[in-house]
Amino acid sequence: MKWEKVKLGSVTDSCLGKMLDQNKNKGDYQPYLANVNVRWGEFDLEDLPLMKFEESEQERYELKYGDLVICEGGEPGRCAIWKEQIPNMKIQKALHRVRVHDCLDYRYLFYWFLLAGKTGELDQYFTGATIKHMPGQKLKEVVIDKPPLEIQHRIADILSAYDDLIENNQKQIKLLEEAAQRLYKEWFMDLRFPGHENTKIVEGVPEGWSRTNINEILTFHRGYDLTKNEMKAGRYPVVGSTTVIGYHNEFKIKGPGIVTGRSGSLGKYQFIWDNFWPHNTSLYISDYKDHNIFFVYSLLQTVDFASLNNGGAIPTLNRNVLSNIEVIEPTDELQEMFAKIAEAQYRKIRNLEKQNNQLKMARDVLLPKLMSGEVEV
Repeated sequence: MKWEKVKLGSVTDSCLGKMLDQNKNKGDYQPYLANVNVRWGEFDLEDLPLMKFEESEQERYELKYGDLVICEGGEPGRCAIWKEQIPNMKIQKALHRVRVHDCLDYRYLFYWFLLAGKTGELDQYFTGATIKHMPGQKLKEVVIDKPPLEIQHRIADILSAYDDLIENNQKQIKLLEEAAQRLYKEWFMDLRFPGHENTKIVEGVPEGWSRTNINEILTFHRGYDLTKNEMKAGRYPVVGSTTVIGYHNEFKIKGPGIVTGRSGSLGKYQFIWDNFWPHNTSLYISDYKDHNIFFVYSLLQTVDFASLNNGGAIPTLNRNVLSNIEVIEPTDELQEMFAKIAEAQYRKIRNLEKQNNQLKMARDVLLPKLMSGEVEV
């Protein structure tokens, strides 16, 4: 089926976000999205940075429901739909805000970009030899397929049904993670653990507990080099500082394992169930020194690694600094009691993640067929 082809600039309004300049920016501090906060189809909204915005800048840089937020660099074209997750959200210059005209369904446009990102169709609009960018003028020149609006709606309805289920599962995952972390805080930070009523406090810690350094509990190792061109369509995830950044047909570390950011984005922790390849932007744990991995994972989430940045323009963690952080270690018995409860929560999370992977696969099978008109709707 032949559909009209149009340039994006003729059916949308777009602009780049605001330049971050602490010395020149005026106004009130407000949260904003940076490139790192935008994933395919979703946003990372934890620990958002702040920038000054003036009243006159609100309309230009503020997001509205249905806006596409598209990465200008990093992975140009990566995007997600803004759904008013947080009111009055702004964007930084590394991002484009794209607002569709009445002739376009914003969901359809997202799926067009999702497919174009997978097939490499966007590459022709990139600039830069080593670091790729898609400046505003190039974005306006992107040629998209534009079927009749009713067909756009039908395509978007079918594909978004999968993503709505994925989003609901993500919400359940978040609740389960929060429940496990609340329990850790209650037992090991607020000291309201089973039997606390009859336990003496000795030198600031419950009797039988000890003060120790993280290096007595685990060992950090730097991830392995692997360029984007070397990532192949394999079964093993390549894990970067905050997320899976590709797949390879070999693995370096047997799962389950824990990964955190070494450079770029710091302070995020990922629990990887299966064998994986830790990327050189990450640190992974190779030795838990007889401690339960679920206890260690919860412990790490209470340590503010991001505040230990010893880099300059690019935030960086030093393993030696991390290893010397003092922590309180409960008794082996309490660790095991906690780990049994936490493991049950994380296994539920794993099942939901598996469901999401299956939903994404099913959606991605339909995606090119629907977007090409091969399957009529």
